[in-house]
Amino acid sequence: MSAGDGRQRLERHFERELEDLKNALTAMGTLVDAQLGQACDALFGDRPEFVQGVIERDREVDAFDTQIDKMCQRIFALTQPVAIDLRLSMAGLQINGQLERIGDIAVNLAERVQPLTGYAPFLHTTRLEEMARIARIMVSDSLEAFMNSNAELALRVLASDDVVDNLGRQIFTTLVAAMRDDQSLIDPGAHMLILTHHIERMADHATNIAEDVIFLVDARLVKHNAEDLSRQVR
Repeated sequence: MSAGDGRQRLERHFERELEDLKNALTAMGTLVDAQLGQACDALFGDRPEFVQGVIERDREVDAFDTQIDKMCQRIFALTQPVAIDLRLSMAGLQINGQLERIGDIAVNLAERVQPLTGYAPFLHTTRLEEMARIARIMVSDSLEAFMNSNAELALRVLASDDVVDNLGRQIFTTLVAAMRDDQSLIDPGAHMLILTHHIERMADHATNIAEDVIFLVDARLVKHNAEDLSRQVR
């Protein structure tokens, strides 16, 4: 076998490695999105039977996390990627971590179902469900942006983060006022404040994925000027 043939085989192997990485991230993202759907249905749709499914899916998410970490390590160690291939490897490693944390948040949401049993009317007086819906769309859109190398969609995700943050502040004010007026609402109100924090973190992780997509597609690091970029799509 000539040196040229060996080089071509190595390049084909590298292309398969990158394709496998992207496919694994896509599968992990699909799993996490389904996990979030179950968690939100359990919490806001009075479906407590979904809680166990959220917890079980988390083990699958953790398995993907380990698998993708190893894939990225192998790519870096054996192929020395450059340019867009290097960016895909780097972004893949970062997105993997963000997805694993979103999976943890899904479990955190599900864990609030039991403490809030019987408080559905109070829960629905807040805008928590709306906040969670927007954050979920951010996660879904950030994953779609990655799968389709769509930097414009990623920018729209960045713009949505402010919406979630504003809702979080409004909900905090509403909950504090309700707990002040009625001490029987302090316990469920405290759990809802924790939910607000988890949903804000979910949106933050979606934003991080979107920033990774912009880095992958446009070779731009936007971590510290995401707010300025998000104004472009408002």
